[in-house]
Amino acid sequence: MAFSIKDWSHLGRMQVASDAVVFTVLNNELQVLLIKRRYPPFKGTYALPGGFLQQHESPEEAAIRELREETGVQKLHLHQLGAYGDPKRDPRGRVLSVSYIALADHHRKLHSTTDALRADWFLVHNLPKLAFDHAKIIEDALVHLRLEIQTTNIAYQILTRKFTLSQLQKLYELILEKKLDKRNFRKKIKELDLLEETKELFREGAHRPAMLYRFRDREYKPLSEKIQAFL
Repeated sequence: MAFSIKDWSHLGRMQVASDAVVFTVLNNELQVLLIKRRYPPFKGTYALPGGFLQQHESPEEAAIRELREETGVQKLHLHQLGAYGDPKRDPRGRVLSVSYIALADHHRKLHSTTDALRADWFLVHNLPKLAFDHAKIIEDALVHLRLEIQTTNIAYQILTRKFTLSQLQKLYELILEKKLDKRNFRKKIKELDLLEETKELFREGAHRPAMLYRFRDREYKPLSEKIQAFL
């Protein structure tokens, strides 16, 4: 059924927001970035970084801005996770949230301004009580991240520029929550053609030196033609 402009008023007004689910590895544990809310609703409760779109912004631009303002984290590639629009998700009224996912190294200095009291990393399996439907969004983001690590080069966002295959495997194991066979893992990584040797060696204690690698591309790239399942 078609509506004219004058008919639209009865459809109500919906606000659009963006949220960012940013994961890192800290102390060999997968963690997620949360902010403590300064204002109602859910004042003093932890939530994902995010907020309402400004008039000139796309959802992605709003997520990038809110992430910078509320946590100090910048220069991340955000990949869209999905949209969340349950009518009761926000006590202020109808709010549609477009959520994004990213990986980041934990060395980034966190600082909060605007409507966030503070920003902290939290273990993904030991989260505080969360505002809105953010527990559900993080749950979905974890599932999506496990797919992303197998079908894209998203790992470049979190690893140093040079790393060993053992360090890369450890990252995959933390995200997939599964122990991987060393030989099989290296075979699949080679088939993906993600990496190149640096001709440099990493030495640690009495262990045999290990070759250092780097990603061929340090921009987000799907691997639809070379997907390898590690699960």
